[in-house]
Amino acid sequence: MSDKTKVFLVRAGRNAEREEYCLENNVMVVGFSEYPSFEGAKDFDDILKIIKDTKPDIKTRAAGNYARQMWSFAIDMKEGDIVVLPRKHTSQIALGEVVGPYKYKLVGDKKCHTRAIKWIRPNVPRTAFGQDLLYSFGAFLTVCNISRNDAVKRVKAVLDNKQDPGPSFEIVKKEKGKEVAIENSEEISGMDFAQAADDQVQARIQTRFSGHALASLVDSVLKAEGWITRLSPPGADGGVDILGGRGTLGLDHPRLCVQVKSQNSPADVSIYRELQGAMQSFKADQGLLVCWGGFNKALINEAKTGHFSVRLWGSRDLVDAVYKNYEKLPAEIQADLPLKRVWMLVTDDLES
Repeated sequence: MSDKTKVFLVRAGRNAEREEYCLENNVMVVGFSEYPSFEGAKDFDDILKIIKDTKPDIKTRAAGNYARQMWSFAIDMKEGDIVVLPRKHTSQIALGEVVGPYKYKLVGDKKCHTRAIKWIRPNVPRTAFGQDLLYSFGAFLTVCNISRNDAVKRVKAVLDNKQDPGPSFEIVKKEKGKEVAIENSEEISGMDFAQAADDQVQARIQTRFSGHALASLVDSVLKAEGWITRLSPPGADGGVDILGGRGTLGLDHPRLCVQVKSQNSPADVSIYRELQGAMQSFKADQGLLVCWGGFNKALINEAKTGHFSVRLWGSRDLVDAVYKNYEKLPAEIQADLPLKRVWMLVTDDLES
């Protein structure tokens, strides 16, 4: 990667329908399937012409929007650039390096717009990035260049398994004798406000409920859902943070065994097997593994065989459970995590 490296946000479908294929095949496949190959295009105008020729009735604004995205994907994106793929199903972010040119080729039984990608870190927790970068990653566009707030330097750092160093602010003007830090402004068209809200809630939980406090939050959620639980005290827990059951005393079936990991890195398969061993020791019918940093591929694959006995909760799953049971959570948790339900009009997004 050189000093000219760019960072591109790319999505794998509105419902992440191409996500697993992309990660398993070291490729990036975008939508716009109604348009033919852009392999002969040399610049933005060529892309725009193909789009207008394919759909003569397309609105001018939409044509320009689609052309900008496909120009970014087919022409502006170069080998060595970084691709950021927000993962919808796991609340993680995949980071990869562009290793091949744009190609219009068969994917299954249909021709698609593709780029060869070497996925270097496919399961980075969203919490590894600062809130300002997550806002940029929340753009509704299928493809866009992300550059504001030192995005390239910061994404490179996370790609190298380092911490997001945060933005560097340049003092560009003084107002009434006070120095004011101004961000390098980049216009992002459209924003996934629901995801942005989730990111803020996750950041708050990470700050206020780290370590054993996260197990306490999970315990409160389970109690709100009707479980009678016993929360282990801080310290060594023997592979079990929470035991739960049904009935007045919590002795009835199903019986639940819970392990909670507040780490920011994805849990590996050894943690899953540890929970299974604890379930056997405590004669539990069901297990719940909560890992704030999500799960690696080996764990996810092994957990498929235990679908009817063990559930996996990443940060997004826990946040959803908090939303569902918020009114029943203890007052002290609501004080540390003050939330308000907001309704918004959902308009057509800009993904294809």
